[in-house]
Amino acid sequence: MRARLLILASAIAMLGWGTVLPYQYAYAATTRDWGSLVAAGAASLFSVGALLAAPVGGRLADRFNPVHVAVTAKLVAAIAAFALIWAGTPAAFLGAMLLFGIGITGANPAQSVLVLRWVGGTDRRRVFAWQFTGQALGMAVGAFVAGYVVDLDVTTGMWPAFATAAGGFLVSAGLIALAGLPRWATDHDLEPADDTVAVDHAGPRVSPREALRAVWAVPALRWTALVTVTLALGFYAQFESGLPAYALTILHVEETTIGLAAAVNCVVIIVLQMVVVRLTKGTSAPTLLMGVAGIWVLSWVVLASAAHAPELAAVIFVTTYGIFAVGETMYAPVLNPLTASLAPSGLVGTTLGMFTALQTGFSAVGPLVAGVILGAGLGDAFIAIHVGISLMAVYAAWRLRAAVRRQVPVTEATREDAALAA
Repeated sequence: MRARLLILASAIAMLGWGTVLPYQYAYAATTRDWGSLVAAGAASLFSVGALLAAPVGGRLADRFNPVHVAVTAKLVAAIAAFALIWAGTPAAFLGAMLLFGIGITGANPAQSVLVLRWVGGTDRRRVFAWQFTGQALGMAVGAFVAGYVVDLDVTTGMWPAFATAAGGFLVSAGLIALAGLPRWATDHDLEPADDTVAVDHAGPRVSPREALRAVWAVPALRWTALVTVTLALGFYAQFESGLPAYALTILHVEETTIGLAAAVNCVVIIVLQMVVVRLTKGTSAPTLLMGVAGIWVLSWVVLASAAHAPELAAVIFVTTYGIFAVGETMYAPVLNPLTASLAPSGLVGTTLGMFTALQTGFSAVGPLVAGVILGAGLGDAFIAIHVGISLMAVYAAWRLRAAVRRQVPVTEATREDAALAA
């Protein structure tokens, strides 16, 4: 029951965020007439807030009850969404977006820790997969509903979206608090936790620098970090800006094609997620990450063909988003459990927070890279760079598989999880 409540909490939170995400730039730049600089600054500050919050949220999840950390972060996100309604100046809007990024991302490591605490090793991939599916569905439904309630011609036209986002995070916080009640405890929660995924509420009394050194001392985690960075740069960093910009400036497709591609991406994830989890149940996480990187390579190669077939450019672009989605169905269920299984004892939340910050930070670089390259009209270079990054991810995942196989499980209780990871 706790896992179901966590999945529902994730979906409802992303439903609220989905109502805001597609329209925030146009609202700030055009509706409020604050200009593109403020609109871009708001997106950047959101990313900065997320980058700062991820390691802090993970650290707090190690030191305190992760339920309290997740609930508090979601309440911060709700307050920030309400603040966007009353943000009548650029400074207020920028501040609210910074707080929004802090609230949304600060909850993520704590939620991952809760899955690891409340779900047995054999079911973790499935629960993480359901969480990812719920988030994708929530985002899609939120964006769809917002299309009918948002009016960018008036300054109050985004208020329903902001209010929906605030309500979504409030409900999400309530569901997590409910899941944390003792009445939902199961036999699994009472079993001795293994060292690789256990979270001691007190946490180790070490400084952030010592924690970073402890994490970085694990060779497999160093390769996991490279996999995380390269896979983020290879797709997620370009999902919202680089790929749409390539479609508009190089392929010259219609704006509606971009919306269709995003919808196809969500649909493929929703349809295939649990099928892929079942089919890959016995496959190691590093091997799956190698497969994800290979799919990234294939996606960019397919997209490159669109420039040589203008009449099929729109179809190829939409197809590429669908191929990327197949890789996402393998990526989402395995990365957090793998990272947690490799984390030093008592630093699971800290490790997850660090890796979330890595992914967020490098994803924030993506739009800047795309703007420079595509602004110069170098469409072929844009594709080539991302093929190279994805090939690097294949190599990093291959080295990660070897490193995991060399790592000896800490205790007898961790052998099942370590075997699954390897």
